[in-house]
Amino acid sequence: MTNVAVTFRVGGEEREILISLLGRLANVVFVTDLSPEDRAKELALADVLISWSPGRELQSEEFMKIGRARMMQLLSAGADHIPFSSLPSDLVIASNVGAYAESMAEHALAMILAITKNLLDRHEKLRDGTFDQSNVNRMLRGSSCAILGFGGIGRATARLLRCLGVKIYGINTTGKTDERVEFIGTLKDLEHVLHVANIILVALPLTNSTRGLISGRELAWMKEDAILVNVARGEIIDEGSLYRKLKANPGFTAAIDAWWIEPLRHGEFRTNYPFLTLPNVLGSPHNSAIAAGSSLEATRRAAENVKRFLNHEPVTGLVRSVDYE
Repeated sequence: MTNVAVTFRVGGEEREILISLLGRLANVVFVTDLSPEDRAKELALADVLISWSPGRELQSEEFMKIGRARMMQLLSAGADHIPFSSLPSDLVIASNVGAYAESMAEHALAMILAITKNLLDRHEKLRDGTFDQSNVNRMLRGSSCAILGFGGIGRATARLLRCLGVKIYGINTTGKTDERVEFIGTLKDLEHVLHVANIILVALPLTNSTRGLISGRELAWMKEDAILVNVARGEIIDEGSLYRKLKANPGFTAAIDAWWIEPLRHGEFRTNYPFLTLPNVLGSPHNSAIAAGSSLEATRRAAENVKRFLNHEPVTGLVRSVDYE
C-alpha cells in the first residue's frame, strides 16, 4: 500500500481530514508521534511527504532516508523556504496554492481601507481630544489596483475590490485570465500597470525572477499618492529603496504584512530601516493568512492535491527547483 508521511505536528481536526481524504488510498502516518527508530523507518517507506517546512521538520540525516518518496506536498503556499539541494532531484514538489487566499484577500482589503480612510491617524487625534471633521475621505470607487501575482490571492482580492468599484490590472505568468479585469499581462507589462495604479498589491511568490523586483526605478513609476500593499515576501521589494521612497514622499503609503527579516524564517523580527516610525506605513506581523479555519482549509486542499497525485491526475502548484535555487 502507498505510504503518506506527515512530517509536522497536526491537530485532531486536521488529522481527521487527512485520514478521511487519503485513508482509502494510503497508509497515513504522523511521524511526530513516533520514536526516532520508528520515525526513520516510516520516512524510508514514505511514497508521499506532507510537510509544512521540511528544513525545520526533518533532521539532516533524515533527508537521506526519503529516497523512495515520489511527491512532497507543502501545507504552505510559498516554496522559497524549501532546501531543494537536500531533496531527491526527481521528487515532485507541490505548493498549497490558493489555500489561504480568502483570509489574505480580506486582510489586504482591510489594510487598503484603513489607509484610504486614514483610520489610525484619526483615531489617534480623537484620543488626544481633537475632533477633526475637515479631512475629506478618499474613495476606492473609480480607482485602479495593479495586482502583481494574479493567482489565488490576487483573484480573491480582485473580487472584493470589484465590489467597491475598483478597476483591476492583473499580472501573472501567462497574461491570461477568466476573471473580469481591465487589463491582464505579464511582468513585461509591469511599467504600464504601475503607472496606472492607485493601489499596488504584491502577491507574487518569491523566486529568482521576483527577488528585488520592486526597486527604485519601479517605485518611481508609481503615483505620488499610491498605496503599496505587500502580503507576499519582503524580499520582492528592495528594503532601502522603499524606505527612501516613503521618507521622501509623505503622500505615498505602504501596508506591509510581509517583512524582510521575520521570526519564522530568520529567527527574529528586524528591519534595517525604521519603517514603523513613519506615519505613512501600516504594518501587520505577517498574519494575513492566519484566520479561523484557515489551517483546516489548507489541510483539506493539501490532501486533495495528494489524492490527485495518487490517482494519477494533474496536481496543482507544481514547483520547479530551478526557479528557487
